[in-house]
Amino acid sequence: MTARPRTAVRRPAAAVASVLAATLLLGGCVAGEGEAQAGSAPEGDDSGWSADTLTLDFATYNPLSLVIKDQGWLEDTLGDDVAVEWVQSAGSNKANEALRAGAIDVGSTAGSAALLARANGSPIRTIDIYSQPEWSALVVPAGSDITDVADLAGRSVAATKGTDPYFFLLQSLDAAGVDPADVEVQNLQHADGKAALENGSVDAWAGLDPLMAASEAEAGSTLLYRNVDFNTYGFLNATQDFLDASPDLAQLVVDAYEKARAWAQENPDEVAAILADVAGIDPAVAQTVITERTTLDIDPVPGEAQRAVLDVVGPIFVESGDVASQDLIDTALDGLFDPQLAEAADPSTIAD
Repeated sequence: MTARPRTAVRRPAAAVASVLAATLLLGGCVAGEGEAQAGSAPEGDDSGWSADTLTLDFATYNPLSLVIKDQGWLEDTLGDDVAVEWVQSAGSNKANEALRAGAIDVGSTAGSAALLARANGSPIRTIDIYSQPEWSALVVPAGSDITDVADLAGRSVAATKGTDPYFFLLQSLDAAGVDPADVEVQNLQHADGKAALENGSVDAWAGLDPLMAASEAEAGSTLLYRNVDFNTYGFLNATQDFLDASPDLAQLVVDAYEKARAWAQENPDEVAAILADVAGIDPAVAQTVITERTTLDIDPVPGEAQRAVLDVVGPIFVESGDVASQDLIDTALDGLFDPQLAEAADPSTIAD
């Protein structure tokens, strides 16, 4: 890849704090759980930034993260003042684990996984919506005698608990009138679930793209059941500690995501090529994922559209025992979204 000229575009912490203060005032917001106090810049080093390291994830299910990492925009914007560290997330469950452990500041998950994490005590907030994907479906191997979701009763299904494909499975079973207790769920990470499907260890798999599209193309696997409404949005989440300590860097990350959103819509072929390279899949498979199963042209501000989806998913968590009570779901939904950064997003602050 051709080396890019590195030009630093500085956005001092005080300037960002002013933007956040204005946003709070205009929106009539009241400082709540763990929110940074408007008008006060976070303390940091002499660079003007609130921290000297920014750690965030990249994931094959989050194409905008791949674009930002590939283009080096955050590194170019922050220069030598802040070290940018990237950690790959293998699934929403892994991103949530890293967020809870403080191993990353910002991580990407499915909306369902973000709700699950917060309902179970993880102090995360959703600061941006990066996509509306159709990234989950139920998959069966080539030649399978399973033709309907109802046929899964008495069968084994691979799924990664705590992720959208797992909750897609639960919703699909509910819609088909199948008791989840009648299905043997093998809790496997996404790549292992794909392998189990293809080697005959399970009868079906709650799949995740791009692995799912690769299995279709390379192993002849077929999609047993699709339903875009059972796929929750792509959520960009941050730890509350990070939002409190570094609102300037949090804003910068959201700014970068909005720059990536515009760039990705203008350059879908390049996005597919980046995905193919990172995921190690055929470019044609990556093209399918980006152009046919990923919608990036959406409002990035977390709000009612996402809450409507999670209002449906929440009771399923309680019924399945993943969350102890509906009260925990309701409380989590009330505190999950932090829309002010996406509302104030300014892609022009990010270096080319």
